[in-house]
Amino acid sequence: MSPAAPARMLVMGIVNVTPDSFSDGGRFIDPQAAIEHARQLVADGADMLDVGAESTRPGFEAVPADEQLRRLRDVLPGLKDIGVPFSIDTRVAAVASTAVAAGASMVNDVSGGTHDPGMLALVADLGVDFVCQLWGRDPHIPMRDQLAARLDACLGAGIDRSRIVLDPGLGFGADPGDDWPALARIDDATALGQRVLVGASRKRFLATPGDDAAMRDDAGIAVTAWCAQHGVWAVRTHTVAPHKRAIEVISRLMETRTQRDSDK
Repeated sequence: MSPAAPARMLVMGIVNVTPDSFSDGGRFIDPQAAIEHARQLVADGADMLDVGAESTRPGFEAVPADEQLRRLRDVLPGLKDIGVPFSIDTRVAAVASTAVAAGASMVNDVSGGTHDPGMLALVADLGVDFVCQLWGRDPHIPMRDQLAARLDACLGAGIDRSRIVLDPGLGFGADPGDDWPALARIDDATALGQRVLVGASRKRFLATPGDDAAMRDDAGIAVTAWCAQHGVWAVRTHTVAPHKRAIEVISRLMETRTQRDSDK
């Protein structure tokens, strides 16, 4: 009997309802534009969506909860029946609570629950999935140890282990150069036994002098191919279709190799 084929990695499409995101700020601040963008991401093959109303680009200014909710107010209803699950990208428990009530099935907190003291307890109470990202990853401490510490914090708060997704926090370290070793050692994250989400899309560590968003997108597809070979559960990206194609190619190659090895 042939071994089971490896699960194909999923793609999370990004919906930024912000005026100041580093790559698409302002393009989808209008609720209808945001909903149409979400629909296009789904049409392109997104397995889920991630909607946020606070940019956490380098040098960002915090957006109060009431302003996040104002930006999201007319967007969330349009996502409820869009055909795929969606998560709320926020560091604020009050925003997460409102979004879950509106249909979000996941909370994606770039601070890993360290910004708002009430976040972890809220997620545990809501019983939804939680993306726990490393905030300010320390290059002097093994990434696996840092992720394990955040995992323990989530479990200690009562979040069910099956609900926890770990994120190494690419783009959130002190030095963009530190993202390369973190990505190269992504096996250290997947070895913890949890689902792992990687968000490399258009991050500054992919940049070279004089490049633009399209060039970063090209580099991001290579990152997706790497992740698809190393047991990552999902990638978070601004452009869905090329990433889906890259995953299809890698999956086909891996399945072919598995079949070949089983036939020996």
